[in-house]
Amino acid sequence: MKRTAPRRRRKPARKRAPSEHYELRLYVTGMTPRSAQAIARTREMCEEHLKGRYELRVIDIYKHPHLTREEQIIAAPTLVKRLPLPMRRMVGDLSNRERVLFGLDLREAAGE
Repeated sequence: MKRTAPRRRRKPARKRAPSEHYELRLYVTGMTPRSAQAIARTREMCEEHLKGRYELRVIDIYKHPHLTREEQIIAAPTLVKRLPLPMRRMVGDLSNRERVLFGLDLREAAGE
């Protein structure tokens, strides 16, 4: 009889204090349509769920390649949540709202 490892369950999202400040960095490749869409969607979600509690820094990897080395960015767009901890990265298509909210630990806010 084959034994299988028990399935791991995800820990429930930690409830964030309503005043917790978010520090986000969005790495993009120039002002391409894909970059513009990533910037617009990220700002829209931040305004809706984090209004007044976030700092979003948009970084063009063509203009600031040294910052990509420091953060080990290998693809764009990449959204990095630096604060609150734990740090998270979301790489690629940021149009999936649920995925981005999950990455920002705001998934319970998605149902509001």
